[in-house]
Amino acid sequence: MSATATGGAIVLAGGLPKLIMGAVSATENSFQLGGDLKVNRLGFGAMRITGPGIWGWPPDRENAKTVLRRAIELGVNLIDTADAYGPETSELLIAEALIPYPKDLVIATKGGLTRPGPGDWVPNCRPEYLSQCVDKSLKRLKLERIDLYQLHTVDRKVPIEESVGALKKAQDAGKIRHIGLSNVTVKEIELAKKVGPIVSVQNRYNLDDRDSQDVLDYCQKEKMGFLPWAPIGGSGRGSLAKSGNSLEAEAKRHNCSPVQLGLAWLLQESPVMLPIPGTANLAHLEQNMAAVKIQLSPEEWKKVEATV
Repeated sequence: MSATATGGAIVLAGGLPKLIMGAVSATENSFQLGGDLKVNRLGFGAMRITGPGIWGWPPDRENAKTVLRRAIELGVNLIDTADAYGPETSELLIAEALIPYPKDLVIATKGGLTRPGPGDWVPNCRPEYLSQCVDKSLKRLKLERIDLYQLHTVDRKVPIEESVGALKKAQDAGKIRHIGLSNVTVKEIELAKKVGPIVSVQNRYNLDDRDSQDVLDYCQKEKMGFLPWAPIGGSGRGSLAKSGNSLEAEAKRHNCSPVQLGLAWLLQESPVMLPIPGTANLAHLEQNMAAVKIQLSPEEWKKVEATV
């Protein structure tokens, strides 16, 4: 079975406005990932449904499963996870919460990072290890094929062509449908594409951190999905939830939170943008999903951009 779920499409009256400052009109609320998987553009990142330090089981497993189910009800049909989240527990919770999977749910997972302990992330992108990762994720998620399998990072000890080569073999064997990359440069994307088709990239990107702008521009040109991780920042640099900043004042004008405004800005920046905000808090989930209702004129979009 291929997990490819929707609890109802997200529809905005009138669509999104044409943008200026180089941004392309984001008139669609969905995106064809890989040309054949229709996903609603605001997805869900399943990293934070694990324990503290992205380690072990969450304090309340039933709450984590409730959040996953509610995400589906709110229109999410793209869930992003990884074998390193927990490790393993995020994938296991997804299966516990959502099987039988809705027919059009796309589960994207990743491999290539190991977890020696809480807060530790160590690359291992050797081909033989990645092959094992694919098989184990299939088992945990109880799938016959993973719709989107992403190389979680670039291992400086292993040429990216060799790492992607292992994923291409898994794809040829029918174990994965599409290949994506994470934490990469444009040059690395181009090297990977020599091995096989790449349909998406996942790099850190948000209103306050646009170091991967060149990668986003490349994805837009090539019609590849761009999944910004940390789309609302984090507890440190780039947190859009911090108070007392100009974004907060702008959010008040739109009767929303800074986080919601930051997500709305992302959605209207590029039609290939697929934000995956994650949370283990049901109220935060509801607030994040409400961001799709925020309409920004081109002038308002520019003003939000200028707040950071």
